[in-house]
Amino acid sequence: MDEIETDKQPVLSKLTALSHAGRLDIFRLLVAAGGAGLNAGEIAVALDLKPNTLSQHLTMLSAAHLIRAQREGRNIRYFAEISAMGQLLGFLMQDCCGRSPDICRKALETLKIRR
Repeated sequence: MDEIETDKQPVLSKLTALSHAGRLDIFRLLVAAGGAGLNAGEIAVALDLKPNTLSQHLTMLSAAHLIRAQREGRNIRYFAEISAMGQLLGFLMQDCCGRSPDICRKALETLKIRR
């Protein structure tokens, strides 16, 4: 299991990156793509984004370590960093239970992936 983030600056960086609707859409699209990821052109088409706007969003998400890139010839394929999201969620929820595990259990049930 990944270690829970304790330093606030990386957490704030991730939250800042996700606080824009376009970047949030990109991250969610990459999460949905799973291990296959998506190349920049596929992301642009799916979200109707101009190349320069997409580039800015991808740069910010990458700087926050929420996504990673892999070059494939002339294209770049992007992937969501699920472990980074897990660390963020862990940080946000680490003190939520207040010795009442039922509270956290309900929150965690909402995170279950339904297939």
